[in-house]
Amino acid sequence: MARILITGSVGGLGLAAAQALIADGHDVFGHARSAQRAADLEAAGHRMAGVVVGDLSTRAGVESVAAQANEAGRMDAVIHNAGIYLDPERIATPEGHCRVFATNVLAPYLLTALMHRPERLIYISSDMAAQGVESLADIDWTQRRWDGVQAYCDSKLQVAALALGVARRWPSVYSNAVDPGWVPTRMGGPEASDDLSLGHVTQAWLAGGTGEDVRISGKFLYHQAVVPTAAAVSDAEFQDALLTELETLTGVGLAP
Repeated sequence: MARILITGSVGGLGLAAAQALIADGHDVFGHARSAQRAADLEAAGHRMAGVVVGDLSTRAGVESVAAQANEAGRMDAVIHNAGIYLDPERIATPEGHCRVFATNVLAPYLLTALMHRPERLIYISSDMAAQGVESLADIDWTQRRWDGVQAYCDSKLQVAALALGVARRWPSVYSNAVDPGWVPTRMGGPEASDDLSLGHVTQAWLAGGTGEDVRISGKFLYHQAVVPTAAAVSDAEFQDALLTELETLTGVGLAP
């Protein structure tokens, strides 16, 4: 069965996807932001094949997670699930980036570039990508007046475009973006109206499924169906401009 890494898998949809994939017989590697959260995950007896530790809002944390994952061996699939919704204010990382952008966009980009290339990549986006701004000016929110909701929308547009851009750059890899729905997790809040039991299904299906129906790439999906989103997500010029900007910000490019 498959070896699968899921970032942000201590709780919420990441843990739900991990539990479903473990139940199907896959070797799932979890991810926790800190050693304490990793210990809590292991103590809960979730039968992870391993747990990598690192704060994905920091460059050092991302590089550490990539190194730990590579040391564990090549993954067959990676679910880029970790994310931040709202900060009460613009919280900057040690590198000076907005923490929402750093976690939601820079981290999955760097992990994609630094980890051994898997067969399948799944990036968690949102229907709020449709409200994202298609400009890449001040992408990390260092100059603009802070708007936490807009920063989240922008980040979810960008990570979806990243997924589809990777699909174009790496045609041998199945790379897709998933909208899990607005579900009542800690991030989604108690007012969320979508079905929590379905929130993890599409990403788990793409990561561990064996049928021909999962051999798709360059798509934006919701509940195992391709759905429309912001036009920029599918725009090759926007994808390439985003990848160039991310390479400029990190000094790390995607291998051919």
